[in-house]
Order: sequence, then C-alpha cells, then structure tokens
Amino acid sequence: MLEHILEGTRRRVAASMALRPPEDLAELASRTEAPLDFAAALRCPGIALIAEVKRRSPSRGDLRPDLDPAALAEAYRRGGAAAISVLTEPEHFGGSLADLAAVRAALPRNPSRGEPVPVLRKDFTVHPYQIMEARASGADAVLLIVAALSDGELAALTAEARRWGLTCLVEVHDEAELARALTIQPQVIGINSRNLRTMEVDLTVIERLRPAVPPGVLIVAESGVRGPEDVRRLRDVGVDAILVGEALVRSPSPEAMARALVEAGL
Repeated sequence: MLEHILEGTRRRVAASMALRPPEDLAELASRTEAPLDFAAALRCPGIALIAEVKRRSPSRGDLRPDLDPAALAEAYRRGGAAAISVLTEPEHFGGSLADLAAVRAALPRNPSRGEPVPVLRKDFTVHPYQIMEARASGADAVLLIVAALSDGELAALTAEARRWGLTCLVEVHDEAELARALTIQPQVIGINSRNLRTMEVDLTVIERLRPAVPPGVLIVAESGVRGPEDVRRLRDVGVDAILVGEALVRSPSPEAMARALVEAGL
C-alpha cells in the first residue's frame, strides 16, 4: 500500500512541476506569512491535540460526506485543539491543497483573532517541491515518514523544511526507524501505532518506543485513539501530543469530541 501511494505521489509531483516550475512556486512561497511555531504549540498543559481534517480512508471509504474543511477546523479549535492536521493526498484520502488553504484561512494566526493555531500538511512527502507547496498554501509543518524515505532523502527534506521555516513531524513505526529519525535531530517525533503492512493498530508500539526518545524531543502518538480512555493510557506513557483523525471526523459533534480528548489528557 505505501509503495503504491508513493508512486502516485511522485507522478503528481512531476505533473505539478510541469505546470508550475519550482522557481515560480518558490517565489509564491516566499511571499506567504512566516510559519507559526508548530512545536511550541504542542508544549501545553496535559496532552496536546492535533485534530485532523480527513475526508477519506483507504479502509473506511468516505468518513464524512458533507465535510467542510474550514468549519471542521474551527470546531476543532473551539474544542481546544492545539494544532490542525490536513490530509492533502487526493487519490486515497480525498484531500487537496485547497483543503489546506481553506483551513489556514479559517484559523487565527495572531493573538488579535484568538490563540494562533498552526497547521500541518499531512501527506507523503517525497520531494522538496511538496515542501514549497506546503509553505505556499499556508502550512506551518510537514510530515516526513521515515519508512518512505532513504537516509539521504530524510536529511535533504528536513533541511529544505527548515530553510522554509517549517517544522517536521518525523513519523516512525519501529526501533530501526526511530534510530534513523534521531540522526536528523528532530524537534517532533510521531510514533505511529499502525502497522503499514497489516494496517492493524497496536498502542503497545508507543509504549515500547517511548523510552528510546531522548529528553527534549516532543512525542506525538499517531493512530489508534478512539476515545478518552486511550488518551489517559497515552498520558500515563508520557507522550506530549496525540494526532486524531477518524474518531473526530466521524463524531456527531467533532467539537465536543475534541474537548473530551483534551480534558482526558489533563
């Protein structure tokens, strides 16, 4: 599944570069507002919530047919989310950069409109062009999946993100990936409890890897949070943040669900 998604991503990047050359995109990205500090937003009392705008899942299909990205992000903000993740992969997840831009426009960036809320572009980043796309669309952070990248690619994409002022959420699934991730001195490590081969979720993966993450590196638990009881379990493990998508999107009241998750992490 992962390699299939990556092949499609590379094709879309090549097509996008043909339509808008990198130098044109770089010029556009350079005119956007400076990114917010994604890592700082996760340093809050209790467990920070990164709430995800996600239209579709390969296993579940459409999650919320009437999904309005801006309205959903605003509901998450009212519920206490510290940051918003926007899935922009179109083929398997139904996302787009338009969703990202809509979310960014709906959220406060300065204290005069409320507490600033940073936005993560969650996608399968394989090329520096995607990082410029993220910046041009208003993202403050990007996802780098260690399983999808060579060591050289991981280092190069990290450097490119830092050049544009974006934080990297570096995702790992096991001990070997964590060791590779730590070589780039990340600010934020995401431990994904979903097995990429079987798609099964096992929260013990987070419990197993947590002690190997050095002090000072923020830890985000990805996948598997279905309700407050899971948050309390992860709070006891010592994670700093949770990234939750499906449980929030499918909830009758995403705002109330977000608030319940935040309160469980205190």
